[in-house]
Amino acid sequence: MFIQTEQTPNPATLKFLPGCQVMERGTLDMSSPEDAGASPLARNLFAVDGVCGVFLGSDFISVTKDGAKDWATMKPMVLSAIMEHFTSGAPVVEGAAIDEAEQESDGEDAEIVVQIKDLLDTRVRPAVAQDGGDIVFRAYEDGIVFLHMQGACSGCPSSTATLKMGIENLLKHFIPEVREVRPVE
Repeated sequence: MFIQTEQTPNPATLKFLPGCQVMERGTLDMSSPEDAGASPLARNLFAVDGVCGVFLGSDFISVTKDGAKDWATMKPMVLSAIMEHFTSGAPVVEGAAIDEAEQESDGEDAEIVVQIKDLLDTRVRPAVAQDGGDIVFRAYEDGIVFLHMQGACSGCPSSTATLKMGIENLLKHFIPEVREVRPVE
């Protein structure tokens, strides 16, 4: 098994590409070992000294390190944990721990929410995934779109610019009812 690595815009996060499917559907974002209970892979990664975040995407794993640690010493241990997991045959996630929490909208905003989700899925999420992260729709209220940044995008120095300059402008262009985009945890 050959695992590729890619840098992300977030210097504390590396993207690991194992060359196979990681998540069958959805994503999983974990910011502590306690969050990793449903994922044997994430538990193995959190066992590596300095790992403080794990994000599982469709075909990649983003690992975030503690600021005091160095990738030169951590990267071989992270690669080893990923390799060991995939060669063991253990599932990536046990049970249904996929992160899909979002507000369901009905009434007059339902059509706007469908348009927002469509634009996020077709234009935004693929680009954000290339950087080792994901963006999840949480809510739409009074012209404001609430989005949650995950993986490499969470805590990234350029995430605010991505939200305001990129995503907000895109949504405003295609959906005049959108006035603002705000991040949520």
